[in-house]
Amino acid sequence: MVQYDIRVFGDPVLKRRAEDVVEVDGALVDVCNDMLDAMYDAPGIGLAAPQVGIGKRFFVYDFGDGPGVLINPVITETSGEWEFEEGCLSVPGLSWNIVRPKEIHIVAFDLDGNEVSIEADELESRLYQHELDHLDGTLLLDYLDDEQVREAKRILRERAMGLRAPASSGLELP
Repeated sequence: MVQYDIRVFGDPVLKRRAEDVVEVDGALVDVCNDMLDAMYDAPGIGLAAPQVGIGKRFFVYDFGDGPGVLINPVITETSGEWEFEEGCLSVPGLSWNIVRPKEIHIVAFDLDGNEVSIEADELESRLYQHELDHLDGTLLLDYLDDEQVREAKRILRERAMGLRAPASSGLELP
């Protein structure tokens, strides 16, 4: 078992577009199980491979119906808008109201190599969109206005210098 540390804002891996997974094998299953452990320990409801330093297009999640993995996910349809307070394990302790599509259709592969097709709305939809953003090198800060970004960076800088106590926060179940 590998103990993964969750990468935080400032780590260059978080700003790179991840590469497609080309082979689903036992090693990937092991990585996903270890990532689920890291996600539960954080605690969070989703964790993308780049957040643990792996530049591949997959993420693990569990929003209450048991754990899942989506490999090479693509959102094929969106509709509506939904504003909701959103945090991120890679930007711990900070959250903002973010507007995203309310409903999505996402297609991907599971750990058995089968194609999966999911219609999701509200929190489930937001979870998939948030994790897919990580696969594209996008962080929550990319959704903020300039003033919000400056404030977030100031807080993160103070934490890094030990001037402010860290907090933990991610996208969590209500």
